[in-house]
Amino acid sequence: MPRLPLRGRKAFHPDFDALMSKLQQQGFSLLGAGEGRRMFISKHGCAAGLEPDAEQGARYFAPPGRVVKGELARLIDRGYQKFLKTADSEVPATAQDLRAIYDFNRELHYAAGSPLLYNESLGTVSNRYLYDRVWFRDEGRQPKVWEKVAPHS
Repeated sequence: MPRLPLRGRKAFHPDFDALMSKLQQQGFSLLGAGEGRRMFISKHGCAAGLEPDAEQGARYFAPPGRVVKGELARLIDRGYQKFLKTADSEVPATAQDLRAIYDFNRELHYAAGSPLLYNESLGTVSNRYLYDRVWFRDEGRQPKVWEKVAPHS
């Protein structure tokens, strides 16, 4: 049975090189991203972009997502359905897609030594939530019900 961290104790974050070797040992594929020491990691048909960080060892420059047609897709929740969105396409997410993203995130968190948050442990967390009544709400441009507004991505 794993030990739970004590309250107030800082989480252990391996340095970037140690994390990359640990990910490789756990079956992740690594691919250089061209700029500096940035790396793309992939497994289960999902990928994420990581770069070195002084405080946490590594941080995302491209958040985890499913690879669709060779491109990293964002997971978007429209309230009634989750979608995988790339620059030029949007496809409905299947149960297999959501399971792959969840497994990828869980294994990545485990290798990095970072805890899973409560909402993440319940299931797949979307990159954006775009319900029909809350478009533009965060930007302060909430449309009135009678105004005709095209949905944005």
